[in-house]
Amino acid sequence: MKSYKYEIFTSVIEEQIRKRILSKGQRLPSVRVIKTQYNLSTSSVQSGFDHLMIKGLVESRPSSGYFVSYTPEDNSFQTRVEMPLVVRDPEFAKNIMLTSARNKPSEVSSFNSAAPGDLVIPQKLILRTMQEVIREKGAALLRYYPSNGLQDLRKQISKQMASHGCLMNPDELIITDGALQALTIALGAVIQPGDIVAVESPCVFSILEAVANLGLKIIEIPVHYETGFDTEYLKKVCVSNEVKAVILTPNFQNPTGIVMSDDAKKELLAVASIYQIPIIENEVYGDLYFGEKRPSCIRSFDHSGLVMTYSSFSKNTGPGYPFRLAEYRTFLFPFRKGKVCYG
Repeated sequence: MKSYKYEIFTSVIEEQIRKRILSKGQRLPSVRVIKTQYNLSTSSVQSGFDHLMIKGLVESRPSSGYFVSYTPEDNSFQTRVEMPLVVRDPEFAKNIMLTSARNKPSEVSSFNSAAPGDLVIPQKLILRTMQEVIREKGAALLRYYPSNGLQDLRKQISKQMASHGCLMNPDELIITDGALQALTIALGAVIQPGDIVAVESPCVFSILEAVANLGLKIIEIPVHYETGFDTEYLKKVCVSNEVKAVILTPNFQNPTGIVMSDDAKKELLAVASIYQIPIIENEVYGDLYFGEKRPSCIRSFDHSGLVMTYSSFSKNTGPGYPFRLAEYRTFLFPFRKGKVCYG
């Protein structure tokens, strides 16, 4: 495992905090003092403090220095009021427990949920940007905003998607409070209780829960380990079943990681067009590519208006960002009605 020069002093501070030698609110030695004491460069010391801040052990106060922000006896970490758990579905509750990361040690990397690690999140950039916005907007940030989201944000998202070859009208974009909310509202715009929905198999269990919660019937469509969503199987299903919607993740499907080829995406669109089936496209992982070019979303090939796309900032910025985007051209009016119910 790679080691860093700053660990020579950060390990000491961490140990002193764990053993309660340093208490919450206590000021730490300055950058200059640590630089001299440990014979480090200013940048190494600064990186060390950044590391401690990201771990939640230290905080920075403007013009004052660095202070301890956590101690083992801190009530915010130790004393919790446990709410009674109402189990609607024992299996769903079990899945939630398995994918939750309650009180996990900060030094443990969690792979049980799709979220970037603390060291990957651009914390300093986010904090600086938030401070700039607060200074500029002030009390205006505390007012109600349009149900479909801020126009400037929708325009910026539209520009970003256009750079990847996916043209979206800002007026047809809607900002939601979560990917599952976007999915739930999208389903509500095109289906009725008892309708049939085609979903990937395997897929994220939360999608199955959302579908079941709306009283829908599920037909599982296999995900091939090389080509992804099995469109041929969907064709056979549509011959004898009235499928009202298809839900899938074409790019970096969870849990297989498969990316559908452009030809496969176009083939799926052709089938959807024949049977007039709305496609609900989950694009939350689309930006997590390692090649030179972002994989195309199905929406970029759609000229019929059958594709509803939703994406998220939680996978590439941080899971604490509750903002999601959704684009629903043909189904815009019923989606807006549904969004109003959620605020």
